[in-house]
Amino acid sequence: MMIAGVAAALSGCEAPKGENFKYTIDSFADLKVMRYQIPGWENLTLQQKEYAYHLAEAAKYGRDILWDQNCKENLRVRHALEAILEADGIDREAPGYADFLVYAKRVFFSNGIHHHYAEDKIFPACERSYFASLMEQAGVADEGLLEIIYNPAIYPQRRSTDTAGDIVKESAVNFYEGVTREEVEKYYAGIVDPKDPHPVSYGLNTKVVKGADGKVKELAWKVGGIYSPAIEKICEELAKAREVAENDIQRRALGLLIEYYNTGDLRKWDEFNIEWVKDTIGTVDFINGFIEDYNDPLGRKASWEGYVNIKDFEASRRTETLSANAQWFEDNSPVDPRFKKATVKGVSAKVINAVCLSGDSYPSTPIGINLPNADWIRKEHGSKSVTIANITHTYDYAAQEMPTSTLAEFAYNKKEVEMAKKWGTIADEIHTDLHECLGHGSGQLLPGVSTTAMGEYASALEEARADLFGLYYTADPKMVELGIMPDPEAYKAEYAGYIRNGLMVQFTRVEPGRPNTEAHMQNRKLIAEWCYEKGAADKVIEKKVRDGKTYFVVNDYKKLRALFAELLAEIQRIKSEGDYEAGKNLIETYAVHIDPELHKEVLERYKALNLKPYGGFINPDIVPVVKDGSVVDYEAVYTDDYLAQMLKYGKEYGTL
Repeated sequence: MMIAGVAAALSGCEAPKGENFKYTIDSFADLKVMRYQIPGWENLTLQQKEYAYHLAEAAKYGRDILWDQNCKENLRVRHALEAILEADGIDREAPGYADFLVYAKRVFFSNGIHHHYAEDKIFPACERSYFASLMEQAGVADEGLLEIIYNPAIYPQRRSTDTAGDIVKESAVNFYEGVTREEVEKYYAGIVDPKDPHPVSYGLNTKVVKGADGKVKELAWKVGGIYSPAIEKICEELAKAREVAENDIQRRALGLLIEYYNTGDLRKWDEFNIEWVKDTIGTVDFINGFIEDYNDPLGRKASWEGYVNIKDFEASRRTETLSANAQWFEDNSPVDPRFKKATVKGVSAKVINAVCLSGDSYPSTPIGINLPNADWIRKEHGSKSVTIANITHTYDYAAQEMPTSTLAEFAYNKKEVEMAKKWGTIADEIHTDLHECLGHGSGQLLPGVSTTAMGEYASALEEARADLFGLYYTADPKMVELGIMPDPEAYKAEYAGYIRNGLMVQFTRVEPGRPNTEAHMQNRKLIAEWCYEKGAADKVIEKKVRDGKTYFVVNDYKKLRALFAELLAEIQRIKSEGDYEAGKNLIETYAVHIDPELHKEVLERYKALNLKPYGGFINPDIVPVVKDGSVVDYEAVYTDDYLAQMLKYGKEYGTL
């Protein structure tokens, strides 16, 4: 999965002409909220719109699941915030209310009381006594809840990264209860068969607890189990979607997904994914389920996620070309032949436009996705890779609304700026395509190597592997030959921007004195830092200081590509062989620790730009148009009220 980097005005992607559509609709703390449009919605048939509508409803009914997964007290906090925001008689002009409002917006954005990216606990700036008065006025006074909100010792991190301690017990995520890391790992070691050629993703859809008898067991997230009220509503909407699906493959896939939700059987989840991968002809597509394991300290439990999209046929020509040549890219990858797939199966790639974001994709969303995650399904049945065009374009359009940019501040000279403006957007999109379409699907594990061998380092290493695959091939002459890269020199914009971001700019997202903990940021730092160190003798990347400001400049692009190749080969070896210690060493050495003086400088320079390092989105409302008692259309309505959508979703889709 590709997460958007620090937003920067790169140009090269202009907003629609003659349009007064405002993309940025709110900003607070370190966040900005945008709204996206759905190009091509009007061209869908009524059946396709109805299909997308019910898939979107199913996605929105999963919202409460993620809140509860992130921390078991999140829904209590959210319900209190909703009560205060909707209460009559509260003085909205009183000192302290503005600070309360910022806290509420931040919690809504993060789907809980922990920062969506940094994962540290969020605290209100208003006094505790004032917060207590608001709760009392709203009829939800709760001293215990106030203690949870204000006490820094309670749930300090959503996902603990302190490997010196017990990362299971010290994490706030609601995936485990009453168990230690050792107990969890012992439990799964007893049920996982490392020789199974088609291993299920054990633990993907369960909570691990210790029973009254002292035995460790799993409780499934399914109909009749945990989250049953939400999953029942999801299944109702999926069943309605199934009735108006575009083809038989979609109908079979939805039937399997509903069966999986009813049974909790992970074999059914695999069957669903195999069927879902087959649908390469439909215009409307979706993601729905317990999918990504980034939030689990052990990399096993999956957060709930929903996504609905439609294909951008014109833009998909680029990704379809990559898909058609997947075997060439695999064969020519700079990794050991033992770790390459002899036959690449079914890499389906397309460009899409989002219709609805939900769960772990809302409000903050990836810009590219490659699924399913099971390595054996990728190998034997293929995968789907997507680049989300209307999301990436909205980032660009919103950046153009701002008078300042990180590019102008952190690029070393005019040449770098001009190169980025000319080629930055297209080169970045192509890198995303390569990352998602081919990178995640490349390579193979050696027989007997577990998919969970990398433990807590798995996510960062996998993102680094996919990023390196994309970086290496972005500069390949094959990209120009295929008509994908517009110019042989265009890749340099991506290389320069990637190093600049990995070594400096992305740390605008990290508080002073804190380590770098998010998987995608660790991936970028690992790559940039490793290449900076390994290329130091030849000054492949050079640190320059001018007027008291630090810059990192790429001097030799060809040698940098060679370093990308070397690191890609090593990380692929680590994953293929299950070399946990080598993976740990890479992450701990290059990905975690930030130079405090450089960090301070970056934060000061960024603060002067008056920008927000994180962005997220609200959804358009898909509204049925009724005439004479029948639905005759579904209209996309572009709301511009962030808080109103959050409150609306709480009322209409709250189930837990």
